[in-house]
Amino acid sequence: MTQALWRIILWLGLWCAAPALSQDVTHKILGFDDLQGWAEDDHDAALAVFLNTCPDMKDPDWGALCALAQQEPDARAFFELFFRPVMISEGKTALFTGYFEPELSGALQPSGRYRYPVYREPPEAKASNPWLTRRQIETTDMMKGRGLEIAWVDDPVELFFLQIQGSGRIRLGNGDVIRVGYGGANGHPYRSIGVELVRRGVYKAHQVSAEVIKNWVRRNPQEGRELLFHNPSYVFFRRLDRLPAERGPLGAMNRSVTEGRTIAVDPAFVPLGAPVWIEKAGKAPIHRLMVAQDTGSAIKGAQRADIFFGTGDAAGRAAGRLRDPGRMVVLMPIQRAYAMLPEQEP
Repeated sequence: MTQALWRIILWLGLWCAAPALSQDVTHKILGFDDLQGWAEDDHDAALAVFLNTCPDMKDPDWGALCALAQQEPDARAFFELFFRPVMISEGKTALFTGYFEPELSGALQPSGRYRYPVYREPPEAKASNPWLTRRQIETTDMMKGRGLEIAWVDDPVELFFLQIQGSGRIRLGNGDVIRVGYGGANGHPYRSIGVELVRRGVYKAHQVSAEVIKNWVRRNPQEGRELLFHNPSYVFFRRLDRLPAERGPLGAMNRSVTEGRTIAVDPAFVPLGAPVWIEKAGKAPIHRLMVAQDTGSAIKGAQRADIFFGTGDAAGRAAGRLRDPGRMVVLMPIQRAYAMLPEQEP
């Protein structure tokens, strides 16, 4: 091992600090042999995704590992030598869902078909938290005539789900595509309309998916509009003109996310940029090393993750069907992993 690598190891040991522990949260260090399917995964693909965002991780121990990863090490050996798998739990069952980048039909000018505006954030929404509710934004003239429209789309239900995803593409009539990303919110808490349909007895919990919700709203336009108002949260957007078409949408780290390798997590438990081993159960099991590069308003808890499925309708259908148990294990720098363990009684 080179002197440079030893300096990195020493740096890790000096700079890893113990995080604050909640009484209800437990941490358990596992071995890589405990990870089902670890040896069969494509570690090179995972390392490439880790490298996409690790330069933005500010803690010195993560920065040191990022510098080492940039030296093109053997990927599997890199993870096994410098990380330890940590199972973080708060007593809740793990839940995996999916998200995607929607593509909507739209125009730069309103018309009879394109009537639903995609808005930038107004300055008063930045200054006031919370601001107007979804109902107030969509049923008053507060936003109109101010040049806040990025584009107009043809489907209010797809626009609602664009806000849930937080980013997407708007395809214009001439074939051009506008990329939009999260540009702010009105500050009201997210309320699930799927949960509300279950509460009303319209569906059982296992029947609800994004496609089921969309179809119900379209079949019931009056009640459907009121259902969308049940969620007072409203997301504003910004144009992402410099983001290449072949790259994924921007995640919470302001970098493109990667299909099948990026997850959204709760950063209160999982550091953004950290590798995370996924063991998703269900009809289509997934055992894969992913990277925590995104967040979401509905993603709360130590064992909660949203898997990015890609762009377009097929990705949306796959993501909308996903609601499975399993477990997720965070790969932490060695010293930081051991610092997370509770102190032993004397």
